[in-house]
Amino acid sequence: MRALTKFLRDVWSLTWPYWFSEERWSARALLVLVVALNLGLVYISVLFNEWYNLFYNALQDRAEDAYYHQLLRFLLLAAIHIAMAIYAFYLNRMLQIRWRRWLTHRYLDQWLADRVYYRMQLTDPGTDNPDQRIADDLRYFVFWTMLFTLDFMRQVVTLVSFMAILWGLSRDISSFVVLGVDIAVPGFMMWAALLYAIVGTWLTHQVGRPLAKLNFEQQRREADFRYSLVRFRENADGIALYGGEADENRGLRQRFADLFAVLWAVMQRQKLVIALTNVYGQLAVIFPFVVAAPRYFTDSAAQIGILLQTANAFGRVQDALSWFVDNYRDLAEWKATVDRLAGFQAALARARGVTGGAKVRPSEGGDLTLDDVRVALPSGRTLIEEARETVEPGQSVLVTGASGVGKSTLFRTLAGIWPYGEGAIHFPKDARVLFLPQKPYLPIGTLREVICYPAKPAGTDDAALTEVMDACGLDQFRARLDEAQNWSLQLSPGEQQRIAFARALVIKPDWLFLDEATSSLDHATEDRLYRLLRERLPATTLVSIGHRATLTQYHDRRLEVRPEEDGSGRLVAVP
Repeated sequence: MRALTKFLRDVWSLTWPYWFSEERWSARALLVLVVALNLGLVYISVLFNEWYNLFYNALQDRAEDAYYHQLLRFLLLAAIHIAMAIYAFYLNRMLQIRWRRWLTHRYLDQWLADRVYYRMQLTDPGTDNPDQRIADDLRYFVFWTMLFTLDFMRQVVTLVSFMAILWGLSRDISSFVVLGVDIAVPGFMMWAALLYAIVGTWLTHQVGRPLAKLNFEQQRREADFRYSLVRFRENADGIALYGGEADENRGLRQRFADLFAVLWAVMQRQKLVIALTNVYGQLAVIFPFVVAAPRYFTDSAAQIGILLQTANAFGRVQDALSWFVDNYRDLAEWKATVDRLAGFQAALARARGVTGGAKVRPSEGGDLTLDDVRVALPSGRTLIEEARETVEPGQSVLVTGASGVGKSTLFRTLAGIWPYGEGAIHFPKDARVLFLPQKPYLPIGTLREVICYPAKPAGTDDAALTEVMDACGLDQFRARLDEAQNWSLQLSPGEQQRIAFARALVIKPDWLFLDEATSSLDHATEDRLYRLLRERLPATTLVSIGHRATLTQYHDRRLEVRPEEDGSGRLVAVP
């Protein structure tokens, strides 16, 4: 019961925001129409049940006029049913698409806002494949939630309607014989349908209970395997250079073996559930006849129409009561989807709750000031202790230090994205700032968009753009400016770093931070690019992090992160 309560609470927490959002009135109006059409379909099924009695009695009585009248009535009911079913589907799908759009936008906003996506990698590395949860799980959640909610409501209304019909029809079949004793039971057929459904539901739940956990695991391992394939494709060059195909093959095979094991377990369990539900469904076809036929044979006044109407009503009641049995496998998949989304939502909340780290604040002055900045790891260990430094506008500063002392983490702290530590960083108000990491990010798009990122290329003059490309040694790509590619797979690491320098020359920031930005370049290219920065961006304040001794000549000042005896580091000025 506790698990069911938690599941329903998770479903509600995922569902209610849309129905109280800015789209609530249009969503509710669509939902009312869909519900009305579904209830209309139930009413048509009640009329069909009545038609069974009239039509087959007309056949039994050889009443030709009544026979043709009932045929025409059937055609009218069928036409109405078809029209209502089409629009029920159409409006249902419309609502699903709109709901999915709203949820996707909401989760994207939550994931990307305040760099939550970045903090999630630090706070919840076990929350696998956020991309799948947004792309696939949201789609499945909307689909299953709409399907099960409407279907359950329809079955409840069907149950109430046909139980009333079955109770009335049971007046003709209100007893059964045990050891020659005629035992009267009011509403006998209704109670028989109820008992049959309860037994089937209990058996199905006992057999299929492990499916929810297995489906959750299947979705996770499917996503892991797909991610491994994408990662292999994106790193094809490095794998080929290392000759790592055999190792990658082993890794991919192992991930698929893990997936295969879960798929096999799911299949075995589903086989048992399918066997049980099929036996249950097939027996349900003849069960009402087995129960009702003895009275039909002993009562000469009984009509076949009543028998068939009773069997049809019994089938409707049994179908409604067997909703859980019939949908067990899909319910298990829905639960796995809800669990994954609830876990993702909780991870987002935890990441938003991580608000530590040095605070980046605007300053009326023109300097960049580090005020008692402490940089730490997620474990709490201090990397850099009590950094106090001032960088004046127009200066160029080089930050050095041994590997692992925290230089790149300081880079992320200056960018305001590292959530561990304390202190304050004062940036000049309204200053344009650009951070260039060691491995530049190249979005999928045209080369023009890649060079101008994160700015829009619309205001960039073609002549100026190609001139910058020539200056940065990218002249061979001039003719491909409007070619859309995954450029991170097309360009070498050195070419990608030259793209980053071209990006800085196009954007012209007031403050430029570079983290090992020339690590893939030769000394001659490094010299040319740094001189370009100094010549074309003379007013830009430059802060570089690097190991190479050759970088010293391009900077006015040098700061070093020096390790202390307690394992932390200290940022000191080097004369």
